[in-house]
Amino acid sequence: MQSIMKNDQDPLSPSLETLIEHRRHKRSSWKHLRATRLLVILSSPLIYACVLPFLLVDASVELYQLVCFPIYGIPKVRRKDYLVFDRGRLAYLNTIEKVGCIYCSYVNGLLAMITEIAARTEQYFCPIKHAHRLAQAHSRYGKFLP
Repeated sequence: MQSIMKNDQDPLSPSLETLIEHRRHKRSSWKHLRATRLLVILSSPLIYACVLPFLLVDASVELYQLVCFPIYGIPKVRRKDYLVFDRGRLAYLNTIEKVGCIYCSYVNGLLAMITEIAARTEQYFCPIKHAHRLAQAHSRYGKFLP
């Protein structure tokens, strides 16, 4: 789908034409469920049950950063840079899809934020590169010593 917004327009304030186009592509939650495989529906509670451990990890990491980062002089990671909930506002998503977007935005943003918190901690305590190549290096790894 192409957006019909002007370049200077806020992406969260789509034009009337864009809203009409989005609503034309919207599929009801009932139709969405009917088109979804049964095993996907049955596995969904397991996916959403994971929100509880994620909330616990979120609280733990926030407390860690709140207490420890000022002691070490490490700049805090800003939540708003990682937890972005804009996709749930898309007009073409039904309720099920919006909940999924909000959940994925939270979990993926949280994990990215935790990675940055861990990267800053590692840079403070042990900025030494691994002997083996990493599949995915964090944002600060390039500054580490060989």
